[in-house]
Amino acid sequence: MSPAPSTEPAARVLVVEDERALAGMVAAYLSRAGYETTVVHTGPAAVESVREKAPDVVVLDLGLPGLDGVEVCRTIRTFSDCYIIVVTARTDEVDRLIGLSVGADDYVTKPFSVRELVARVQAVLRRPRTGTAARAYQQEPAWVFGDLRVDSAGFEVHLRGQRVDLTPTERDLLITLASRPRTAFSRGRLIEEVWGGGWVGDEHLVDSHIAHLRRKLGDDPDTARYITTVRGVGYRMGPG
Repeated sequence: MSPAPSTEPAARVLVVEDERALAGMVAAYLSRAGYETTVVHTGPAAVESVREKAPDVVVLDLGLPGLDGVEVCRTIRTFSDCYIIVVTARTDEVDRLIGLSVGADDYVTKPFSVRELVARVQAVLRRPRTGTAARAYQQEPAWVFGDLRVDSAGFEVHLRGQRVDLTPTERDLLITLASRPRTAFSRGRLIEEVWGGGWVGDEHLVDSHIAHLRRKLGDDPDTARYITTVRGVGYRMGPG
């Protein structure tokens, strides 16, 4: 007897890639993996598609006509907290971090394995269901660090009573640290907790996200009130 079909709606993935053959191949793999997949080839079309279709994940090439991927990412972040995976042919670390600085959650570099990219999409979509952040919210209603409140209601963060807009990855990092405030997390452990055990890439990705998180919280790393650097280890929650 065949299993009953799933009633859960398929996650929506937007592929933004100007190389049409590559875009078609990526979309085909994602569709076979069960995702509702849309393809666009320019920056302006990407922004319009995110507004209209509200995808769960955007696979975003940086080298786009009309509006480059960095600007697309920055624009999307003004109205959407979907996961964004940057795809780039630029191997320079600065270029990777430029994408992350405007709100991307992950990156892959060309040439890449399409199967690996699909695995990255699967990994980010698993985070809310199985990650430390989700488990932590089930256990605690909120954590308070001075004038910072990490609230379970609606996955919200408030600083001095004002809501702080965080990307999903920034939020998950903060929740992971806040859930165990006396624990020093290595980069590798944060990768495992937030990105998942199967993630492969540069662990300094964590440093970039922590830096952006600190900036949004107005937290000076030299006189940290919220996120403290533990030399030789990584990061922990609480003042230095």
